[in-house]
Amino acid sequence: MSEKRNFVDQLRSKRVYYSQPRDNFDERSDFHRDYGRLIHSPSFRRLQGKSQVFGAGSGDYYRTRLTHTLEVAQIARQTAHRINASGVYNLPGSPGLKIDPLVVECAALAHDLGHPPFGHKGEHDLNKFLEREPGNESYEGNAQNFRILMYLEERYGDFVGLNLTHAVLLGINKYPYHITESKNGKGLYTLEWETINSIRKNWGIPDGKATLEAQLMDISDDIAYSTHDIEDGMKAGKIRITDEFLKDTEWLKSSLKREVKKAQEKDPRNWKGVISIEEEIKKVMEEYLEVWKLKLKECNNNESVARQELKGHYVNIFANRVGVIKDDDGDWYKISLVKEDNPHEEDSELWRSMIILKKLAWVTLVEDLRVQRLQKRGEVIINGLLEVFKEQENAMKIIPREWVKKWDTMKKYDITWERFVVDYLSGMTDAYADKLYGELFGSRIGNIYGE
Repeated sequence: MSEKRNFVDQLRSKRVYYSQPRDNFDERSDFHRDYGRLIHSPSFRRLQGKSQVFGAGSGDYYRTRLTHTLEVAQIARQTAHRINASGVYNLPGSPGLKIDPLVVECAALAHDLGHPPFGHKGEHDLNKFLEREPGNESYEGNAQNFRILMYLEERYGDFVGLNLTHAVLLGINKYPYHITESKNGKGLYTLEWETINSIRKNWGIPDGKATLEAQLMDISDDIAYSTHDIEDGMKAGKIRITDEFLKDTEWLKSSLKREVKKAQEKDPRNWKGVISIEEEIKKVMEEYLEVWKLKLKECNNNESVARQELKGHYVNIFANRVGVIKDDDGDWYKISLVKEDNPHEEDSELWRSMIILKKLAWVTLVEDLRVQRLQKRGEVIINGLLEVFKEQENAMKIIPREWVKKWDTMKKYDITWERFVVDYLSGMTDAYADKLYGELFGSRIGNIYGE
């Protein structure tokens, strides 16, 4: 048994490029070294300047990609600890079926690195640009994570990327297939998929299945979306926890019904036996109202504290009900929300509650007038910069020197210039993209060094 365990651990801690610690006094484990590489990377720092829902810089209170990422990492780490400590699950010894809290935390820290400035609208605009030329793979934030981690980040002289362990790389890979072979436009680009798929085969993972650590990272992201974004919406005054707003606002009811129906069609498994989506939404809204009233009373009508308590209540409910069950095919395992009295049975009702709350955040925040205006501004900026940098000869004169060196490296992998430009722009923060646009298109001439 110990020999098999050692073999599994060796597979999980292996790296694409062989590397040793920087000095003989580095006694950290391989996964602790990954953690350090991630939080000290420029791509991780830039998350503080990328939009979550409200634009980065909208206010000190609202979440950015960085604060969202840290919250997902905390949920993922604690949930992994709880599952391991429960002793409920006796899983096979496959390297893809282990749950290491540090690996899950590392995966959560890296899960949003590939998101461009200006949120999902920025992702859409970069993708439209790539579609102009045949042969370019579409832009997708999760796939871009791997382009950054495996090639664009340069912290070491003898290899490209951060050279993370195989366990962490697969822990980030929640869409384990080639991007052109997926049904939802998610997956990995050809360059990175060749390496990741090779690791998956060495681990004996069935096609299309993600490791438990990747699934745990993913469900932690969903928990954060369905709880934290609502707290931001309440602070901004866009979500009001009242009977009038949640139950009687016509546009909200119709928008929620539309988005929840999309979720039902995408994954009907959790909606079996549900006769009316409207009734499901009404039930969740009524429960949410009751919990809010209770928290408000407990907090002496201090709405600021009550908001945090409301968020914490639902985070605890969802996180404490995350478990491991056999997947639908029976040849792998999956992370899911499970019943309180039976941790081996999926809880479809709780899943529906989380989906409805997630959609509540979406329709009230992303469809908000101010957010739509921000996205429109982002569209103008992104498309303006793409027009400037699409011509290689002119762009090479104004692109940073370190990116000229990156181009010398990336063109060896048959990366097109359009693809490389998208790699460059997608790494920018909202503020830097805005600043660069101002330098190129602004009518006022100022000091280019910002002094």
